[in-house]
Amino acid sequence: MVDRQGILDHLRELEASLKDWERYAKSFSLEDLKRDRDKRNMALHAMLVTIQSAIDAASHLIAEKKFRRPSSYRESFEILAEAGILPENMASRMADLAGFRNALVHIYWRLNLEEAFAVLGSGSTVLRSYLEHVKGLLAREG
Repeated sequence: MVDRQGILDHLRELEASLKDWERYAKSFSLEDLKRDRDKRNMALHAMLVTIQSAIDAASHLIAEKKFRRPSSYRESFEILAEAGILPENMASRMADLAGFRNALVHIYWRLNLEEAFAVLGSGSTVLRSYLEHVKGLLAREG
């Protein structure tokens, strides 16, 4: 049985930060990110928190279901796909976002803002799908 509260906490944070991400994606241009440090920090922080919340939910599912331990955040989504919990395409895209999260955390001062802006514009779609997919899984498990 999955610990509902732990996963739900991660999903609530994912949903809240994803709303920020989506709002920034509609409001900020690439030039805004390049020129305005506050807007850049807002967008990058929302992206980081959203992706990390998705990773934390995946890690929680893996632990509760006693799947093998992932060697990386990327592998967390691969394990969920292997177990049939996530569709392969979704897992692949989430793994890519986990890799992007590492760039946000470790090389933020050299982050390619064009790449970040592209992820800002496109990454929220798979995160929204992931959120709904995991919520549906929890509902089906009762």
